[in-house]
Amino acid sequence: MNIPIFFRHCVITSAVVFAIFSATFQVKAASWNGIEPFKSRRADVVKILGQPVSESADGTMRFGVMGGSVQVTFVNEKFVASKKLRPDLAGTVLEIVLQHDHSSDTPESLKLGSSRSITRDETQSSLIFRNPKDGIAYTFQQGTLRTTRYTFADGQLTRARR
Repeated sequence: MNIPIFFRHCVITSAVVFAIFSATFQVKAASWNGIEPFKSRRADVVKILGQPVSESADGTMRFGVMGGSVQVTFVNEKFVASKKLRPDLAGTVLEIVLQHDHSSDTPESLKLGSSRSITRDETQSSLIFRNPKDGIAYTFQQGTLRTTRYTFADGQLTRARR
């Protein structure tokens, strides 16, 4: 059977458009220093940051870095079960928390007030900007950046379910 050239061209064009569309809308969390939630594993973290300064009983690793410290927590079986996630996600990075010792960054310098995808919460001592779409949160105290958290993106959690 000979398929008309026009029809073959439409099928190929549709396949290319689908591939581009799929690649464009993949959900990824914000990564830090090559470490990405729901992707990177313990060995990746050690390869990038070196041996931890300390490690807690639950597997949380702490590292000293220029300008502060980093804490990396991992997905465990309890989290997998409670969120009904795929079992292969156990052992991947859940969250990266940077503690900034002497940051001069402000919400204005990071242009956090101008984005519609960022929510702003204020407590007695902190100002928190969250971007759940990208899985990142900034905490400011006395006007300067103190903590940056990288975790899974909203859409990533949905896709990670069984």
